[in-house]
Amino acid sequence: MTSSFSSSRRSFLSLSAVGAASLLAGCASSYPSRGPVQTTITYRDGMPRPAPLAGGRSPELDAMYGETFDGGYVIPAVPYQRIEPRFYRQRVVDPTGERPGTIVVDTPRRFLYLVEPGGTAMRYGVGIGRQGFSWRGEGVIQWRQKWPKWTPPTEMIARQPELAKYSAENGGMSPGLNNPLGARALYIFQGGEDTLYRLHGSPEWNSIGKAVSSGCVRLMNQDIIDLYDRVPNKARIIVRQ
Repeated sequence: MTSSFSSSRRSFLSLSAVGAASLLAGCASSYPSRGPVQTTITYRDGMPRPAPLAGGRSPELDAMYGETFDGGYVIPAVPYQRIEPRFYRQRVVDPTGERPGTIVVDTPRRFLYLVEPGGTAMRYGVGIGRQGFSWRGEGVIQWRQKWPKWTPPTEMIARQPELAKYSAENGGMSPGLNNPLGARALYIFQGGEDTLYRLHGSPEWNSIGKAVSSGCVRLMNQDIIDLYDRVPNKARIIVRQ
């Protein structure tokens, strides 16, 4: 993993207006399956222990990914036994070398890191954009929103006319459990401009670890809430391929 973060930050992909607009194309399906991988997880007592293999249960993980009441919505429990344990939220030794408060998305490994003081990082499993919709670069979390509205871009509505009812002219899709942005959204700006690229929640827990969405980085709703509460204002973010 270290090698993926050892290269210096170089030229970042600039987004054209059309290319950027295509990034908000919701979330897709068709997920390839993978076998369970044993890992360790740092629990709330600060002690790392082997995480249960897929199919096992844990009181700590029941609390972490259980049913949650937030903002007037009941977020369903995540069946974490069906997710690879390496994608559980956990504190790890920081592999990025970035300063505390920085978010780093490791696209190939499907991890998001929030760098902490003292050489550690909180790591989250993510789903990322399909080939052709992915984005890389460096920016700033300029804006954050709890239970955001979702507005599909014009290019997406042209491909999926049934989404016209959620256009900007029609006020977008109201917040809720079925909203593609989930419980939280963190909006990435680059050079003072909105990239249309988001970190956001998703009810589709089975998309974590997959390349399925059209550009944005998705987390389980329980994880995006945790990340939202930890991220400092105007946090720097790096998305690496």
